[in-house]
Amino acid sequence: MKKYWFYAYAGVGMLIFLLVICLSSLGDARMRVYFLDVDQGDATLVRTPMNEYVLIDGGPGDKVLEELSAILPFYERTIDVLILTHPHADHVNGLVDVLKRYDVRQVVTTGASYGDAGYFKFLGLVREKGVEIVYIDGSSDYKMGSVFFDFLFPMESIQGKHFENINNSSITFRLFGGEEVYYFSGDLEVEGEEMLIEAGLNLRADVFQAGHHGSRTSNSEELLDMMKPQVAVISCGVDNRFKHPHAETLRKFRERGTLVHRTDLEGTVEVGI
Repeated sequence: MKKYWFYAYAGVGMLIFLLVICLSSLGDARMRVYFLDVDQGDATLVRTPMNEYVLIDGGPGDKVLEELSAILPFYERTIDVLILTHPHADHVNGLVDVLKRYDVRQVVTTGASYGDAGYFKFLGLVREKGVEIVYIDGSSDYKMGSVFFDFLFPMESIQGKHFENINNSSITFRLFGGEEVYYFSGDLEVEGEEMLIEAGLNLRADVFQAGHHGSRTSNSEELLDMMKPQVAVISCGVDNRFKHPHAETLRKFRERGTLVHRTDLEGTVEVGI
């Protein structure tokens, strides 16, 4: 009799556990954006309303795994889309660890040429695991349920192209998932920003991941005046050797009344719609 009740309670417990997992998988009709604290580098996790996960860059090392584990449900081992904005080490190296730990379904990148060991490891692992690769440019758009990616830069295909400054190959896009619009630009510098402005594209956004970790070589006055962001998030490491963010960039945000969040001061920054 005691054994009967033991199995009965165990069965009920299992049903409750499965019910919780099923309900959580339905999503909560809200998009969440997490600017991860990965030291001096970029990594951003987007959770769509239907609990699909998009990872934008991976930082310089394996700290991204710790950050993902703190956010993802314990049973989640899938990254639906992985976006590599450009192949600098502080954006790509952590993605090697992500590919080893998680089931990545699709990689979005430009295919620009760059001779970096971490980038070679990343591309080799993508091929080894048979992950689908999508090469994009400014004519590409991408939709996941109610979430829409409006890719702006590069403005033409750069697959296989060499850049003197690989920052200016960075994927730049606006993300729509509710009432607010997010703007991501990787490390795109002023030269690339000028191309977007001259093309007359709609650059309006509410939340801006500051370009190049808040460097003064990005985040031009003209871009900010067109974008008019209410919030800026700066991804950078504590006491980093580049001295990001630059005082000039902080001044620009301050003069425009833009609320600034920084991962070096706050850790991971969560923005929810």
